[in-house]
Amino acid sequence: MKPPSDIQTQLLQLSFLSLLSIAFLLHTTLSYTHRHLLTHPLSLSSALCALLYLLHRRLSRPRPVLLLNYSCHKPPSHRKCTYKVCESFVRQSADLTPESMEFMRNIYLKSGLGDQTYAPPFIFTSDKVPTLECAVQEAQEGMFSSVDSLLLKTRIEPGLIDHVIVTSGSFSPSPSLSSHLVNRYGLRQDVKSYNLSGMGCSSGVIAIDLASRVLKSARKVQYALVIITESISLNWYFGENRSMLVTNCIFRVGCAAALLTNDPRRRRDAKMELVDSVRTHHGADDGAYHAAFQEEDGKGYTGISLTKDLIRVAGLNLREHIKILAPRVLPLSQLGWYVCSVIAAAVARGGGVKPKVVPDFTAAFEHMCVHTGGKAVIEQVGRVLGLGAEVTEPARMSLHRFGNTSSSLVFYELGYFEAKGRVKRGDRMWMIAFGTGFKVGSLVWRWLCDSTQESDNPWIDCIDEYPVKDW
Repeated sequence: MKPPSDIQTQLLQLSFLSLLSIAFLLHTTLSYTHRHLLTHPLSLSSALCALLYLLHRRLSRPRPVLLLNYSCHKPPSHRKCTYKVCESFVRQSADLTPESMEFMRNIYLKSGLGDQTYAPPFIFTSDKVPTLECAVQEAQEGMFSSVDSLLLKTRIEPGLIDHVIVTSGSFSPSPSLSSHLVNRYGLRQDVKSYNLSGMGCSSGVIAIDLASRVLKSARKVQYALVIITESISLNWYFGENRSMLVTNCIFRVGCAAALLTNDPRRRRDAKMELVDSVRTHHGADDGAYHAAFQEEDGKGYTGISLTKDLIRVAGLNLREHIKILAPRVLPLSQLGWYVCSVIAAAVARGGGVKPKVVPDFTAAFEHMCVHTGGKAVIEQVGRVLGLGAEVTEPARMSLHRFGNTSSSLVFYELGYFEAKGRVKRGDRMWMIAFGTGFKVGSLVWRWLCDSTQESDNPWIDCIDEYPVKDW
């Protein structure tokens, strides 16, 4: 599908408004008497200025950012990481001590993950050694399958893509993952590619935010392909540091692709419009900076350490983040209550009493895609924001079904909402995610259509089994 030239569209708009201006001026001239014109010499010039102002506003207003569609990768069934598969793999890992094995077993059983998550390819090889080849295979399988499905659904030819944004938190091969996509789909020579790494589980939100800024600043109609992935093969930890062993227990395979455009003519085809985005970075604080950290242990094994302070850091920085987000999204009633609560908190702080200052975000959003970093993270977000179990259900069920797939999980939650048929046109949705550093990112969407049942929805074969009670 090839859209009309953006220059042609603007010329048509300019011509139409010019003709409208001329018609209005002629009507004004013929309607007013000569005496009235002499009495009001500025009437014509005022009308002309008003029309020119409207013309300027029409042609210079920011372009919308529309999510045409998205697709989530669903690995083949033989890659399922059941408890039996996990235990078998751990027992064959010569570098792991019995104490480490027992620790991982206990973490897994309390993690909230079910028996339907997916493991990387090397887990199923004979030698069970994570190699670069396995890591590239894991990344390519996720990227290519999700992009293939996305392009098929949107009927967009690869040659129309102007920007490719790939984010992978801890896997950055050379050539870059974005180059893998350019080569696979034969993208144009002038395509602009971006490759983000080291941004943690918030990088999906960050990548969408980057795409929106690029599209808003463009002078013509453009398309941005965003791929949100992770390759955990080379980040499997074989040491004995318990804060690093946690990642083995909760991270699983996943990938999502999204196609965005600034073309207002695609509004009827789009799922959602991006209304706002907020990003905060709390890395100036040492505790936040070190809460999730990639490093070597005492024996030289590399891993990502998730410290016990992570949950506290997440809660503290979430509160700071919503101080910026709240005034931009809350209705006036909630905003007034929030302002009064902040003032009351400031007054009461001297008396040693610290009242709870958390606005009701369910008054601003019909749906929330809460960061699915782990069971404790979801529970912490629920406590901080005062959310009931029905609000955090998509996050909890996504963790159960797919595990922590890093930054792509908010899109698996999106698929959950659609598979359940819960989304209606006009609904507002909040996506929030945390990342190493420590970063917090929010996306505010407005749905442009009702939820649809699509054949590539990752929940399509199991949605009737959810929500599960044992979590």
